[in-house]
Amino acid sequence: MERENAWTSYSATELKKVGTFAEEYRSFLSDCKTERECTAFFVEKAKAAGFSDLKEIIAKKKKLKAGDKVYASNYGKAIACFVIGTEPIEKGINILGAHIDSPRMDIKQNPLYEDTDLALLDTHYYGGVKKYQWVTLPLAIHGVIAKKDGKVIEVRIGENEDDPVFGVTDLLIHLAEEQLKKPGNKVVEGEALDILIGSQPLKINAKDKDKEKDKVKQNILKILKKTYNIEEEDFLSAELEVVPAGKARDFGFDRSMIMGYGHDDRSCAYPSFEAILDVKDPKRTSACLLVDKEEIGSVGATGMHSRFFENMVAELMSAAGQYESDISVRRAFENSKALSSDVSAAFDPAYASAFEKKNCAYLGRGIVFNKFTGARGKSGSNDANAEYIGELRRILDKNKVFYQTAELGKVDVGGGGTIAYILGNYGMQVIDSGVAVLNMHAPWEIISKADLYEAYKCYLAFLKEA
Repeated sequence: MERENAWTSYSATELKKVGTFAEEYRSFLSDCKTERECTAFFVEKAKAAGFSDLKEIIAKKKKLKAGDKVYASNYGKAIACFVIGTEPIEKGINILGAHIDSPRMDIKQNPLYEDTDLALLDTHYYGGVKKYQWVTLPLAIHGVIAKKDGKVIEVRIGENEDDPVFGVTDLLIHLAEEQLKKPGNKVVEGEALDILIGSQPLKINAKDKDKEKDKVKQNILKILKKTYNIEEEDFLSAELEVVPAGKARDFGFDRSMIMGYGHDDRSCAYPSFEAILDVKDPKRTSACLLVDKEEIGSVGATGMHSRFFENMVAELMSAAGQYESDISVRRAFENSKALSSDVSAAFDPAYASAFEKKNCAYLGRGIVFNKFTGARGKSGSNDANAEYIGELRRILDKNKVFYQTAELGKVDVGGGGTIAYILGNYGMQVIDSGVAVLNMHAPWEIISKADLYEAYKCYLAFLKEA
């Protein structure tokens, strides 16, 4: 059952839509490289589209009705958007769930040091990465620094053409004989992923001989103080993420693909959000949930394991005059249907031995459905019901959505997880569905523009008709 390539069936009008949607996404991907930046972007765009802050609705004791649109931000790192349907919420919600965090390096709380006239920042990698992929790249620093007085300083260095960039050094090939004998996961060790940030020592006056130590570090601190009013101790209350510097780019002579940082999982989050913006007067309440921390197990207050979404649904029902008791919320979740919008591994002919060709995803053949993920014997996976997949096939075919099904590599080779099983814990129907990605978890990943657009079409059709 080989699936058709979407590009071969597009009319001139559809090709234009694919190109426009991809260009808007490419701009988003270039500008939003952290979960905070993504959330700020989505909040601003939701407000412009007429969504109201649910927490303000609650505070003012306003009543919600069918057609109303609301959002809720979770510590500025996650967001939930809702469009109230004509049916009671207790009958279920159509949910699009994705994550907006991506693999990266985080700067440690006590990071700054000097070694042999070089100043460096100590990092701790975040999520599953091949550490050797992060050396000799131009890197940028994004994030926030919270001062003791409550002021929060936003940091974004390395993206403008006149900004400096940073990087992790590597051993030259002439001296790397022993290094190259190591297995891939040991070629570069985690503690070696420190970023080089300076080499010029502070000029010390003769009378200040007591300041001779760590003059390069002192110079960096002087620059930070002058530019950002940051003291060394302020790193203790900072969240600074090291990401690839530079914009997402069209990829290939035919410009059919996009290379960028963070396709996993922003290539699913963006079309999910665009889909809920375009929902009009739904029968069932629609929701788009974009969460943090998926790459490290969906933990913490901003991850899927938190009670944030559950609490917001309870508040939504209360504001709509539909909350009778906790059982109402439980019924709403059990009657809900969800697409866990997460990426899948695209077949790569350079590494064909890792894939089973009949059951893998291909660039250009549409959105990918993974009935299950997990590892090896489906361990740790959500496994979608056949009846639910049958319903989704009907919706997709009716709306002329290109789609394919896949597993994440060969049975004894692949493995991975999403937020699907967490949603499934509520008893709702859920399946993984997303965009196929080459170079997944690398600093620069690749997707097909056609798959991105088909994901949007799928998500919109699901919200309208599931």
